[in-house]
Amino acid sequence: MHKLSVIAVATAVATTVLAGCTMEPWYHRPEAPVSQTFPQGGVYATQPGATGQNGQAAQSANGAPATDIGWREFFIDPRLQQLVAIALKNNRDLRVSVLNVDAARAQYQITRAELFPAINGVATDTRTRVPRKFQTTVDNPYSVYNVGVQASWEIDFWGRIRSLKDQALAQYLSTAYARKSAEITLVSEVADQYLTMLSDDDLLKITQQTLKTAQDSYNITKAQFETGTGTELDLRQAQTVVEDAQANLQAQMRARAQAENALVLLIGEPLPADLPQGLPLDGQALLNDIPAGLPSDMLTRRPDIMQAEESLLAANANIGAARAAFFPKISLTAAFGTESLSLGGLFKAGTAAWSFVPQITLPIFEGGSNIANLQLANVEKRIEIANYEKSIQSAFREVADGLAARGTYDEQIAALERSTFANQRSLSLSELRYKNGVDSYLPVLTAQTSLYNAQKALITARLARLTNLVDLYRALGGGWIEHAGETPRPADAPVDYGAASAPVAASAATAG
Repeated sequence: MHKLSVIAVATAVATTVLAGCTMEPWYHRPEAPVSQTFPQGGVYATQPGATGQNGQAAQSANGAPATDIGWREFFIDPRLQQLVAIALKNNRDLRVSVLNVDAARAQYQITRAELFPAINGVATDTRTRVPRKFQTTVDNPYSVYNVGVQASWEIDFWGRIRSLKDQALAQYLSTAYARKSAEITLVSEVADQYLTMLSDDDLLKITQQTLKTAQDSYNITKAQFETGTGTELDLRQAQTVVEDAQANLQAQMRARAQAENALVLLIGEPLPADLPQGLPLDGQALLNDIPAGLPSDMLTRRPDIMQAEESLLAANANIGAARAAFFPKISLTAAFGTESLSLGGLFKAGTAAWSFVPQITLPIFEGGSNIANLQLANVEKRIEIANYEKSIQSAFREVADGLAARGTYDEQIAALERSTFANQRSLSLSELRYKNGVDSYLPVLTAQTSLYNAQKALITARLARLTNLVDLYRALGGGWIEHAGETPRPADAPVDYGAASAPVAASAATAG
């Protein structure tokens, strides 16, 4: 008896050790296929100015990385801050991403449960008829009643279930990082669309001003034509400016309405009537000196890169499951209960029944499915490696583009402001010469067109500068925390922005 106990303990220990092994390939993170540093020199060496638009002092990040800067510190416009908070609470795409995390968590828990024995209560009523010559009871057919407990367990010697569990966990974490990426992208999209709407307001304003100026000039030339002091050529040239301005006004009105519709879609509800007063486009003082760090920092800052690596880890674990399918499956099934030929006989003395069925299933012929599954798993891993490398390259390009643009927009906007002033003076002088009869109306027409184009270019450049800063903030991993100094929550922990304090859910990564 003592010898049997020793054997049982040894068998249990061996089972535990073997069950902890897997046939997954050793994971090695692929080398980042980008340069060790971001581009330097040239446009990259140009730093943003110490003052923002209209000579205001620019906000400073004080050397803090984007991930440590809350979006409320990055966006100082109170109207934009409230719109971002509303979007985080209402946006339907973000809701879907949160539900996807919940679904992936449940799938991981389902797969993980297969590591443990399944125990079920069972009650059966079996009706049987046997040939007469094999009849052993008076009744034929007869019934057998059984009530008991049944347990089944696949011993994971080769790590097949453990590999599937690792795969499900990696897929869950990948979905969680996808959700995190969706949230910081939403923050930047709301900001970009809000700034676009502000630029449309400015474009609409200058178009209305241009139309009013053109209409006044047209009225003057029309009066001169009717009194015989002006020519029809001057009249028609003035009319072209009016009609062009009117067409541009309709286009700007349409663009403004569509920009608001896009913003409404992002925030998930109509624009509230009680929004605080916002800042104009040229009054937005976003942080412009966020340090880029090293490209290797993106591996831990960018959720889309972490998402791609988790997908790669899932593919790597799937290879272990495919390899284990070539080996025998060992399962244990046991049952214990009471059995009787009548319902009244259950639970009486002498009705106890039990069974123990160990089973080994060895694949002999599968039509090549196991080989094909292993080949598929290896191909899928190579695909995920390529996706991981591409995500790093895309992130590197986004940051590099942002750095190239950040240091050049200030000088571009300053030049466009000087150009706009020069065109404004040119228009004033041209109108003065026309009114004094020195020149025809053509110089006025040319000056009006040049001024309008210069004003539009200035607004476009201001918008591009601000959206570039927003996109650089996102590209560097910013937008996940609301206030600077907060401890970043786990990627799989949703937050209720409508509550005073957000409960943080436990991460399943620590439960596995």
